[in-house]
Amino acid sequence: MYKLIAFDAYGTLFDVYSIGQLAETIYPTKGKQLTELWRERQIEYTRLVTISDPNPTGSQYYLSFWEITTRALRYTCKRLGLSLSLEKEEQLMSQYAKLAAFSESLEVLKGLQAAGIKSAILSNGSQEMLATAVESNQLAPYLDQIISVADARLFKTAPQTYKLLLDQFQVSKQEVLFVSSNAWDVVGAGWFGFDTFWVNRQAHPFEEIGNQPTYEATSLIALLQKIA
Repeated sequence: MYKLIAFDAYGTLFDVYSIGQLAETIYPTKGKQLTELWRERQIEYTRLVTISDPNPTGSQYYLSFWEITTRALRYTCKRLGLSLSLEKEEQLMSQYAKLAAFSESLEVLKGLQAAGIKSAILSNGSQEMLATAVESNQLAPYLDQIISVADARLFKTAPQTYKLLLDQFQVSKQEVLFVSSNAWDVVGAGWFGFDTFWVNRQAHPFEEIGNQPTYEATSLIALLQKIA
């Protein structure tokens, strides 16, 4: 049914909150709050960049996802009244570069490869960030492409970002299944015309706008069952 399964990276294949343990060590009792606000601000910055200049050739305000993530961390520490030394910033950003994959990520990618279905990452992350995370979790042999929105100089959910998949693979929209744990990303991909798979790990309600996901499950592992 599908020739390509495309995955979001952060929150979908990689656990963005796996950095919480280090954050808690550096900032006792504040680790969870820091990681949650950091993630919120990071996504907010990507939206500001894209919405403020949705130019087809890229936003004039574009910053790499690494830079946005760094600035979101600095803002978060200021907001929470936490001292962020250069050493602490380097510790947290280094850990972010090597986020742990969810336990089922490797199994799912192996399963798709065994079934002869191509797989790819389409992420807001920079190419360097994605390569580091993929390599540190030994996922590289099981992915056909790692695609960064940096090529479009816009962030998801701009339609130009989802089109990057069609530029890289000889497939139609109907032959792509887009997988994300982020409901807003599922909305964007659905509006673009992809079938979608929402990994709803927190059992949240879906958004009140956009198309309902084609599939929904609490774990990536269900993907293999849905498309078998």
